[in-house]
Amino acid sequence: MRILSKLGVAAASITLVAVGTALPADAITVTQAKAAQTRLNKLGCGAGPVDGKIGTMTKAATVRFQSANRLSQNGSPTGTTYTRLMASTAKRCDVRAVPARSGSGRRIVISQSQNWVWLIDARGKVVRQGGIIDNPRYLRAGTYTSGAKCGRAARIRKNTDGGSLYLNNFVRFAPCGIGFHQIPTYKSNGRQIHADYLLGTNYKASHGCIRVSASMSATIWSFAAKSVRVVVMR
Repeated sequence: MRILSKLGVAAASITLVAVGTALPADAITVTQAKAAQTRLNKLGCGAGPVDGKIGTMTKAATVRFQSANRLSQNGSPTGTTYTRLMASTAKRCDVRAVPARSGSGRRIVISQSQNWVWLIDARGKVVRQGGIIDNPRYLRAGTYTSGAKCGRAARIRKNTDGGSLYLNNFVRFAPCGIGFHQIPTYKSNGRQIHADYLLGTNYKASHGCIRVSASMSATIWSFAAKSVRVVVMR
């Protein structure tokens, strides 16, 4: 009888777990984690390997999904985020609509809330878009123009921070030292100070400049060969 009683208690515990009452709200199984990673990759969010582990790369991908889908950016693919992620209405991370009220014509638009940038030609076509790292504490919302500022050159192919880093393809657009550039690289070995997969998230912060990937920095360099408006939005 005692054995049956113990088995009964165990079965009851299993039943509770099965219906979810014994799991925390933010819990996620390995199967669900793999499903989330697969879906994030399909939506162009860049979750990396489908291994069922919620590491930094998956969290960064989740933040990009959350920002694109107007969700709280906590990096956790659980709860409401998981539900929205699996829905047929989920929006892609890598293709986003240009923010309303960003103006018209040839311009570069920055969304600080989305950690995202769009390059738009004179016909209103998006030439390229992608994730950024910035710092809203230094760069205020508003409209700027690329070019020389404070007696400093408009574009510097191999700019430096004055120390151990290069700020490659630097394109200035705000006084005095704020511009676009590749994620900083070490002068000693050419490596970036952080990975591309952190772009489009709030996991890093610049000193006011807009960090982008190496390929995006090259595109901006060419796009800003002649002066261009830069619209910064919250």
